Amino acid sequence: MVIVLKNNYDKAQLDRLTSWIKEMNIEPHFTYGATQTILGLVGDTSKIDVDMLGALDIVESIKRVSEPYKKANRKFHPEDTVIELENGTKIGRGNMMVMAGPCSIESEEQLTAIAEAVKKSGANVLRGGAFKPRTSPYAFQGMREDGLELLIKVKKITGLPVVTEIMDYEHLPLFKDVDIIQVGARNMQNFELLKHLGRCDKPILLKRGLSSTLEELLMSAEYIMSEGNERIILCERGIRTFETATRNTLDISAVPLLHQMTHLPVVIDPSHATGKSSLVPSMALAGIVAGADGLIIEVHNNPTKALCDGAQSLTPEQFDELSKRINEVKKVAYR
Repeated sequence: MVIVLKNNYDKAQLDRLTSWIKEMNIEPHFTYGATQTILGLVGDTSKIDVDMLGALDIVESIKRVSEPYKKANRKFHPEDTVIELENGTKIGRGNMMVMAGPCSIESEEQLTAIAEAVKKSGANVLRGGAFKPRTSPYAFQGMREDGLELLIKVKKITGLPVVTEIMDYEHLPLFKDVDIIQVGARNMQNFELLKHLGRCDKPILLKRGLSSTLEELLMSAEYIMSEGNERIILCERGIRTFETATRNTLDISAVPLLHQMTHLPVVIDPSHATGKSSLVPSMALAGIVAGADGLIIEVHNNPTKALCDGAQSLTPEQFDELSKRINEVKKVAYR
């Protein structure tokens, strides 16, 4: 249930209303917008007398929320959420975030060279995989703790914030210097991991599962938000369909739909969605036109020798060219 308060509401009346709501074991959440204040109720609201509530002087209107996700729901929070990193980089409400870097960290030289190149081309966050979930147990699993150490070292060298994937909540102490923690598609419904991430104070990049609906994605976000962490970035990274021409099928429609459903920022991962570097630029631009708040793109200085996902990685030169096109499209799409 969502209660829209009148602009001139009386604080004493509001305190009495809030106390009454809490007595019914319902949790109130306030959202203070530019033009109105919204009180969102989480819990069993069936016992609330809507007519009595609507008659209160401080209440402008009441809306029932049928969707199971509450805190992620745009009805609770009409204005777009803006997430800001420690260095001032923002995403949401017209602020675009471009995350770029190698699928897997292979060496300090490799990571430093790529980081410096993508920063020069306009990326404002460095991505790099330390822990790598792979379909085959025999494939390269990443440098793990050593990879994380290299990522933080390169962060200090370049000044770029970093995003990397977590596999297990027991690894959380290792991520203390990471700016954005990524939850991969395979872990989107790892609810114990999500609950632990809900108790940390870092932004979470939550990727959509291979066969998950948008509602399931938002329910996963709700798991994190219900524990107190509301700084979540949603990521559309392609879903599994009957089509075999691409690695996955990029669901471009997810971007405007999610913007209707939630206030959280949405990014596109064209690299994992297509699996082909030749398709990454067009899908990245399509995502921006659809309204994406950011992109996460794989870049490698020698894709043919990459230990992971070289086929979908752009070279630094290709990324630089794409960045120029991104800036041109932003001028139109972000008006």
